[in-house]
Amino acid sequence: MYNARILGAGSYLPEKIVTNADLEELMDTSDEWIRQRTGIHERRFVEPGVGPTDLGLQAARRALQSAGLAPEQIDFIIFATLSPEYGFPGCGCLLQEKLGLDTVGALDVRNQCTGFVYSLAIADQFIRTGTYGHILVVGAEVHSTGLEMNTRGRDVAVIFGDGAGAVVVGRSENGDRRILSSHLHAQGKYARKLYLEAPSSLHYPRMTEKMLREGRYYPYMDGRYVFKHAVDRMQNSVREALAENHLEIEDVGLLILHQANLRISEAVVRSLKIPPERVFSNIQRYGNTTAASIPIALDEAVREGRVQPGDVVVLAAFGSGFTWGASMLRW
Repeated sequence: MYNARILGAGSYLPEKIVTNADLEELMDTSDEWIRQRTGIHERRFVEPGVGPTDLGLQAARRALQSAGLAPEQIDFIIFATLSPEYGFPGCGCLLQEKLGLDTVGALDVRNQCTGFVYSLAIADQFIRTGTYGHILVVGAEVHSTGLEMNTRGRDVAVIFGDGAGAVVVGRSENGDRRILSSHLHAQGKYARKLYLEAPSSLHYPRMTEKMLREGRYYPYMDGRYVFKHAVDRMQNSVREALAENHLEIEDVGLLILHQANLRISEAVVRSLKIPPERVFSNIQRYGNTTAASIPIALDEAVREGRVQPGDVVVLAAFGSGFTWGASMLRW
């Protein structure tokens, strides 16, 4: 058995900035309304024809550079996204081609906002058992092409943005610097509180004119219900990770929560009683990038010097499914 750790991180955001003022031109909303409810000031949108694997490719290259590795040293790819370029095949295979990795295995993870935490746990196990030596884990999303950009869809549309983050997971030469534990949960009975109904294989055809008229191909969210569960589940998963590793909240050098909503993060932080200076947040600039949010934040935190060797770092997420979980690392 081996220990696994993150060897390098990278991120990539589209250049196009969409401010709250820009959204005011498309729907009945305001900068004040969006900031008060979400904390978001702006987000990034791709240009036409750019997909999640295009963003993921740039993030992956930066993660490889950070790890000091060439693409051909990657043994396996895990790609987390809720916005794949096609119904099939998965984005992992498309990224594999773009990286020129020939027959390297590729796996897609469809756990939405918790996709990166789940993917990191999978990579950890592959490294621990010696199955692979270097695994590329990518979270990438293009939300902008799937949002209802009008007043009917504003509660969801103002939240999301596009972006990608990636890490390289490999064997730890120092047993102390490693992924300490992962804690993964799901509760499917709440799945329809946050979901995308159509197109659906439950129907023939999978998309109907009625679905189009009713906007059922846009995301649906019961905002208040999601808010309450997100706060409860993320704080509980952090506490679970602390208990598993016999640590206290004072031992955490940095907490990175899934960037869903600044108000959710603030409620989790208050409950855990962790000082704000030991919590990293960038939702104000990027919005909710679902599977990409944690690796983007982790990359930025590392580059800003917020994470130092030996620090305990906790990653926690909650999302559609309902799914939630946490990863604890000693950086």
